[in-house]
Amino acid sequence: MPGIKEIRTKIKSVQNTRKITRAMEMVAASKMRKAQDRMLVFRPYASKLCRIAAHLMQANPEYSHPFLLERDVGSAGLILISTDKGLCGGLNTNIGRLVLSKIKEFNQENIDVYATAFGQKGLNLLTRIGVNLLSEEVQLGDTPDLNRLLGAIKVQISAYMEGKIDVLYIATTKFVNTMKQVPVLLKLLPLSNDLKDPYELDSSLCNNDSIYSWDYIYEPDIKTVIDELLNRYVEGLIYRAVVENMASEQSARMVAMKAASDNGKRVIDDLQTIYNKTRQAAITKEISEIVGGAAAV
Repeated sequence: MPGIKEIRTKIKSVQNTRKITRAMEMVAASKMRKAQDRMLVFRPYASKLCRIAAHLMQANPEYSHPFLLERDVGSAGLILISTDKGLCGGLNTNIGRLVLSKIKEFNQENIDVYATAFGQKGLNLLTRIGVNLLSEEVQLGDTPDLNRLLGAIKVQISAYMEGKIDVLYIATTKFVNTMKQVPVLLKLLPLSNDLKDPYELDSSLCNNDSIYSWDYIYEPDIKTVIDELLNRYVEGLIYRAVVENMASEQSARMVAMKAASDNGKRVIDDLQTIYNKTRQAAITKEISEIVGGAAAV
């Protein structure tokens, strides 16, 4: 049985660790609220953009943008969105497992994969398995900056426009609620003909008005407007994926740190019980020795 001093040292160590996890839990809870607010604010913008794009494409069926054309797949692009830091439960593990499964499927079909990584954990995974890396962006912070993301995004879009890749997927974690985050793999390009929301959130907004005819006045011309709008639409989808992932990250971290704090409390209670029993046994032994010595005299 460990000694009293050793048990006391263990209790102190677990208490210090629990203080850290409690502090991280509170910090994550604060960041989670801000991340969720940012995500909820962006969702209506993404839905409105989806509706406008759908209207324009229906009003001008004679113009087929390259983003809408299906191709024979010989190579694929993959954007992996992960976190920069750990201690967020199985968030990165789940999305990593989904990506590895998709890459394995591509390899079996002899499809080359060209990847982009957002977040240090995803970059480490892609580097470790030796995927062709086109671009990367790490240390995104708590507030995503679209200007920082655009460089890495445009590399993949340019590769698609030039025919280097024939399809583009994005892997992220979709925020459902504080306790549930779902890893998803979305087909980003080519876009569906009806421009249905790939997140299946308010997707009906893109299609409800399709029975009406829409007429627009374009400035400077139809091609320029649709090209710019679809570029914004794709960039918006990627930005939304980053925002969803950040909300999921803070929620998962808060839940993980709360679980760690609760486990720490249970460990402290168990160690405290062992400490009390050990101390009681030591006191009983000393009393027995005193009584035995007095009886011998």
